[in-house]
Amino acid sequence: MVYGNRLRERIAAQGTTPLIGVHDMYSASIAAAHYDGMFVSGFGFAASHYGLPDIGFIAWPDMVAFTQRLRGAFPRHHLLVDIDDGYADPEVACHVVEALERAGASGVILEDQRRPRRCGHADGKRILPLAEYVEKLEAVLATRRDLVVVARTDATEEQDILDRAKALAATAADVVLVDGVRSVEWIRRIRDVVGDKPLLFNQIAGGKSPRLSLSELSELGVDVAIYSTPCLFAAHAAMDSALAELKRADGRLPEVDPADGVGVSASTGLLERNIARFHPERAGVRLHPEPAGVAG
Repeated sequence: MVYGNRLRERIAAQGTTPLIGVHDMYSASIAAAHYDGMFVSGFGFAASHYGLPDIGFIAWPDMVAFTQRLRGAFPRHHLLVDIDDGYADPEVACHVVEALERAGASGVILEDQRRPRRCGHADGKRILPLAEYVEKLEAVLATRRDLVVVARTDATEEQDILDRAKALAATAADVVLVDGVRSVEWIRRIRDVVGDKPLLFNQIAGGKSPRLSLSELSELGVDVAIYSTPCLFAAHAAMDSALAELKRADGRLPEVDPADGVGVSASTGLLERNIARFHPERAGVRLHPEPAGVAG
């Protein structure tokens, strides 16, 4: 059980730790070449695995199975997993945490929403009474062995945001996340009330929060930044563009430029790395360099 401690040490290091949202094994394969940490986004997983919006459709065995596949292919990367509200009551949440820890997750995010839940940057969120959420959180904290636990609130009322952030910081959770933060000033206010507890900030294109660089987040005292959907939204735009062009070309595929295009060779080479990282001496291929910061 080392994955949690590795992520814990990474978060404690100087600067803001970026975790890139991945939605399938292909997006993870690309992300792994650029960053040493991934975020298993509920938004992206609901979209890619079910073709449905992020409003509570995810079944926990599917998320555990996906995490297991990720860990098998990327043994050195940090994997933070979104488990929504724990998929029901505290008993289920604890069972899921145990399963994810066995599967190789580095950490989980547990939110305080009621069902039917919503994406953290959507309107219409409803939250549990604080005492009820803390009871579930404490059960998860007592269950985990090494796993990093991020306590997340989706509160929207100003005083409730501060009260909940302060209460979550007082627990044994490793990190606090207030989702849907709308301004830099509110990041500062939340940073003040959580004290020394590490703080996580969620950025999503078109969401409610400001677009900030890692340097800006570091100056604000943010320890972790999750990027939920850059791979998903980029894939959406690229696939739509490629198919529109294919239609305009009467079904004729474009030429592949070996320098920067993607064809059979580039795609196969990307995926072969997921095997070669285990047995490079048998694979007979040159491994791509590990991204900066990857634990050995």
